[in-house]
Amino acid sequence: MEYVKLTEDKLDEFIRLRINQLREEGATEDIDLVPALKDYYIRHLADRTFVSWLAVDGDKIIGTSGMSFVERPPYFSCPSGKTGILSSMYTDPDYRRMGIAKELLSRVVEEARNYGCGNVQITASDMGVLLYTDFGFVKNGNFMQYKL
Repeated sequence: MEYVKLTEDKLDEFIRLRINQLREEGATEDIDLVPALKDYYIRHLADRTFVSWLAVDGDKIIGTSGMSFVERPPYFSCPSGKTGILSSMYTDPDYRRMGIAKELLSRVVEEARNYGCGNVQITASDMGVLLYTDFGFVKNGNFMQYKL
């Protein structure tokens, strides 16, 4: 097994795994999400506001991670205003509990640090909460969302 950065040639498989992750988390599939995901990843890989590390076993991607970089007005706990938004944390069920997710998380958090982010945020699935709290993430009960 090795760890590599996502490149466009691996994008179709990455998107397939992202959709598997969303299904496992109970998402309702009412649209074909593939075109929107492909457009997003191509644009943001190109402008370097998205990075992903993959765990690969032979030719098979067995684990994914993702970090989107956004900039907001600076605030006291994040004077740079730069925030990493963690996503796409997924490990093939046959490879879970082997430390793969922790390694992928370490790599994308380091990418956020190198980008100059003052913090990293995630909306964690029930399955991921233990990984993130063990890593040092703190739950913020103020997260809210408004759907447009």
